[in-house]
Amino acid sequence: MPFAELKKRSFVSVPFYRLKQDLAAIVAQGIQPEIGLEGTVLYDEKEEDFALVAQTLHRAGLRCTLHAPFFELYPGSLDPYIRQLSRYKLQKAFDLIDIFRPASVVCHLGFEANKHGYKEAEWFKYSLEAWQQLVEFSSRRHTPLMLENTYEQGPHQLKRILAALDSPQARFCLDVGHVMAFAKSRWQDWLPEMSAWLGQVHLHDNDGEQDLHLALGEGIFDFQEFFAYLEREKLKPLVTLEPHLAGGMERGFHFMDKVGFLPQLLPEG
Repeated sequence: MPFAELKKRSFVSVPFYRLKQDLAAIVAQGIQPEIGLEGTVLYDEKEEDFALVAQTLHRAGLRCTLHAPFFELYPGSLDPYIRQLSRYKLQKAFDLIDIFRPASVVCHLGFEANKHGYKEAEWFKYSLEAWQQLVEFSSRRHTPLMLENTYEQGPHQLKRILAALDSPQARFCLDVGHVMAFAKSRWQDWLPEMSAWLGQVHLHDNDGEQDLHLALGEGIFDFQEFFAYLEREKLKPLVTLEPHLAGGMERGFHFMDKVGFLPQLLPEG
């Protein structure tokens, strides 16, 4: 199976500044980016800067997804000023939907038991308010919001939020590396419980201790059984590779090719 076919059906994590700098090379390789919007990019870049990148991708026939910022953001914070700033920055990411026409927008739920567990009911109330506002916004643009697991120890909080949102545009992004490094659990502890909401997966590997973002097959995650489960259950999530080391994308595609995993065809943009 040529890597070109895998690239047509997958996304690869690329921070916006790197995408902007290496745009010609990324387009020439046929990479469909999941555009990272971390740091100050949403404050520093102008609308025309984003539009130029988006137009180049569109002309090349390449789809993208957006990964909303998450560092130090707590949309369910008990502090009203932190809530306000967190929601403001997230909304700036969602404002780019009209420019990029992404296949999804990925957000971190942001629940941390050591910070929010002692007042979980309040956290849930404020968090739900934030995601309801963003889901309503993305739904009008027919763009799913994917809530990703990060420091959550299990699926409980994600399941509660998604059930309460009760929207076909509110879905779950399973990050398999975070399952191992942060939750210290197995993907079987998350699926099938979350399968009804599964809309996207983030694929990278690690040693079960640190979030190393290795290429597929270079850590301890059992990708073969995971891929077999997706195929057996006829689950067809969007797929994003998230390697952080040089050559990780190519090695990831080689691994997918070797084990015979072919993601679904992407929806029309």
